[in-house]
Amino acid sequence: MATLSSTGSGSTLSRLQSNTNLSSVHQHTTTSNGPVSNTAVGGLGSAESIEANPKAWSKESGWVTIADESSNDTSRHKKIAVVRDTKSWDYIARTMLAGGIAGITAKTAVAPLDRVKILFQASNPQFEKYAGTWTGVFKAARDIHKTGGVHGLFQGNSATVLRIFPYAAIKFMAYEQYRSLLMPNRRDETPGKKFVAGSMAGVTSVFFTYPLDLIRVRLAYATTATPYMALVRKIYNEPAGLYKPAHMSWLPALKISNFYRGFFCSVAGMIPYAGASFFTHDVMQEFCRENLPWTLKPNQHRGLPDKNGDYSRPELRTVAELACGGIAGAVSQTASYPLEVVRRKMQVAGALDPKMFVGMRETARQLYITKGVRGFFVGLSIGYLKVTPLVAISFTVYERMKAALEIN
Repeated sequence: MATLSSTGSGSTLSRLQSNTNLSSVHQHTTTSNGPVSNTAVGGLGSAESIEANPKAWSKESGWVTIADESSNDTSRHKKIAVVRDTKSWDYIARTMLAGGIAGITAKTAVAPLDRVKILFQASNPQFEKYAGTWTGVFKAARDIHKTGGVHGLFQGNSATVLRIFPYAAIKFMAYEQYRSLLMPNRRDETPGKKFVAGSMAGVTSVFFTYPLDLIRVRLAYATTATPYMALVRKIYNEPAGLYKPAHMSWLPALKISNFYRGFFCSVAGMIPYAGASFFTHDVMQEFCRENLPWTLKPNQHRGLPDKNGDYSRPELRTVAELACGGIAGAVSQTASYPLEVVRRKMQVAGALDPKMFVGMRETARQLYITKGVRGFFVGLSIGYLKVTPLVAISFTVYERMKAALEIN
């Protein structure tokens, strides 16, 4: 750990501030012998504090440490946490990493349930008989395991992981960016703005990752193992695309639209899903912090306000964090499920008939004619069974990763 001398404190301070981008800083408690009391350091005031204690300053991973001169124990020190600029590439990269890890952890945990749900939604003839009951979920999973083993339960999960890392990374990063844009401080926070920030984040992530989602669905829908690249070529060469005017059908580049079957339906469903998910999670977190003190992690200090007068939010216990995420998952699933069913129908249409392309409105109409209102909620029970732990794990891992990556 490099040590900065007391000489040339002005230039030293300049280098220190430029390296850490100190717009505002908070004292953070970390000692080997117990917590150290907090001291305000921020803005221009940090110059006086640094020059008053010029000994043993150093920079480690975005933190500034001060050796505690009152103790002979060199391992006892105070930490000052840099409040990161949300527009910096460093902050964006860290939020994307945290979101990506959260996404693949949650998706892998519920991959078997996801496969069964897709088979139900797409009315796969071999498994349609099990749809509509809680026990049907486990019966379908049992049949899949009998024919394909453990690999059968996780069929399509490799495509899921390839898709979910960028999807979750973009979604959480976009939410933080939209949130800071719409609500630069807590006085600006409103339920409507939280919903809008979540919806915009969801739409942004879907736009960039939708082709990977379609491939994942087609892999999960197949009852036999299908090579990934073979399926990609098959989808690309299907004659019915999202949009291909007759006078421009000779353009091979338009075949990329085959990977966007059901895209607009997906966007329509993502607006209530992502909006309700982020909004409900934030509301539940604040409810726990304000009304259920036993849900907070122990030995936390309120700390000091930042330049906007906002205090850092205390972390919740893991069980409480999981509960907040689970409730958010149930609410968002209910709000968006009918559109999700229509989207799945559109995505697998090419597998049933490569020459067939039916729009969102016609797909919904046919579904209503054949199955009524219940058809829009087929597989909802397994949706709850899957989405509740999925969103719970995703938000919990994300919050823990934010703390680990020092972007809380």
